[in-house]
Amino acid sequence: MKILTAEEMGAADRRTAEQAGIPMAQLMDAAGTAVAAFCLRRFPDVRSIVALCGKGNNGGDGVVAARVLAARGITARVVLLGSSADVKGDAAGALDQLRRETPQVAITEVFTEEELAAAIHAQPADLLLDAVVGTGFKPPLRGLAEAARKLIAEMATPVVSVDLPSGWNADSLEQTGDGAYRSNAVVTFTAPKRAHIFGYLTPGPVVVAPIGSPDSVVLSGANLYWTGSSKTIAEKPRDANSNKGKYGHVLLIGGSYGTAGAPSMSSLAAMRTGAGLVTAAVPKSVVDLVAGIAPELMVKPLEEGPEGAIALSNVQGAQLEKLIERMSVLAIGPGLSQRGEASAAVRELIARTKLPAVIDADGLNAFAGATDLLDGSGRTLVLTPHPGEMARLAGMTVKEVEADRIGLARSFATKHKLTLVLKGWRTLVAHPDGSIGVNTTGNPAMSKGGSGDILTGIVAAMLAQFPDDVARAVETAVYLHGLAADFAAREMDEHTVLATDTVAHLSNGFRYRVRDEDNLTWLCGLR
Repeated sequence: MKILTAEEMGAADRRTAEQAGIPMAQLMDAAGTAVAAFCLRRFPDVRSIVALCGKGNNGGDGVVAARVLAARGITARVVLLGSSADVKGDAAGALDQLRRETPQVAITEVFTEEELAAAIHAQPADLLLDAVVGTGFKPPLRGLAEAARKLIAEMATPVVSVDLPSGWNADSLEQTGDGAYRSNAVVTFTAPKRAHIFGYLTPGPVVVAPIGSPDSVVLSGANLYWTGSSKTIAEKPRDANSNKGKYGHVLLIGGSYGTAGAPSMSSLAAMRTGAGLVTAAVPKSVVDLVAGIAPELMVKPLEEGPEGAIALSNVQGAQLEKLIERMSVLAIGPGLSQRGEASAAVRELIARTKLPAVIDADGLNAFAGATDLLDGSGRTLVLTPHPGEMARLAGMTVKEVEADRIGLARSFATKHKLTLVLKGWRTLVAHPDGSIGVNTTGNPAMSKGGSGDILTGIVAAMLAQFPDDVARAVETAVYLHGLAADFAAREMDEHTVLATDTVAHLSNGFRYRVRDEDNLTWLCGLR
């Protein structure tokens, strides 16, 4: 699913009318109907609603939603910010249809803050629809729109935002939107805009409703996509005639004296994500500790240097051949440390093998100041840095990394011909062709040691199962990781969730479907 700018969304709507022959009035009707369907399913106990509508097309969507809800037996009122005589085009048509088909719906025109407050509070409502301004709006809010924002901020009534919480800039890449309406849920249409993906619009769900625009008219110049669209590769049932050899063999190389937990967690995550076989290659002093994570895990003891880290000899000559024999994917770095010969061993391993490889943690730190050795030409190479690791790789500060995450991720991935997973708020999956998947799952519970190790195992397992579909395999891994953490936080609490609790909820993630019974795609939030 492509991520659009406001201008691109407007162009898609125009192409829908011009090329697909679907008039704007029909799109508006579909949008309002989708909002109504969402409200009925998400808030089944609602018996009364107030649609707060502006005079533009966003208000028209709200008017349609009020009409559809009224036809379903919901008591609906429309509070219009201004005169109905000033409503033009398709929105005016929606108002006329509301009057004809559901005359029981009161339409209150308001022109002052006092009239606005009286209209909103005239009769208590179970739900508010925010349909004041949408994608085309540029902040800040003024006049009645701003007055309504302040009124709603003081109310406890849940709010469903039509397209966007009024006041958000659709093109914003910021996490917060000062001066926007509070929201309990957002329903947008056709495709997400940048704010839907990068902004924390609501603690509730953000969903996308298809309203008739064909995919051919939805064009994105920035080459940004939503990672959740890739999850379909993990939803197809496995062949009844299956065996472990069909799902790959992951070799996890990591650990050092005192850091057995990281490779253990990565290995466990790889097994839970569906790899046919998983072997952990760790220093011999921690083999027993790592092996104890699960009886299904195989282990290979590695020679270690005097500081308890893996020795360079493990990745040279016959020892290397024996180490990687019959392996499908390498996962390198969790718990590795930078002591002794560990960093040199990582660089040697990447240079001497063309196996698909996932590099994380101290595997990444091994290339700080030596990124010229990272070349994904003719192979699959996936890096999973957090901002600190990315800063060391790029030779800049964390602040500089965060200042242009998209630009940095894209340039690094294309220059080195690899896939870069830049972790953080809205983790980015940058591909060698310049496209970027943006992830919307996950929560603050993941801000604990071990989360990165878990992701490494998940990515490696997905690559082992889908070696010919690297982009979707990695995007699915990132999406599943956050989704499992969302399930864990919902069942437990974000303060108490451990990285291994996320692994325990991977099955919920695999079973989850991003599209619901009403054909709505859930960008954020669990159904």
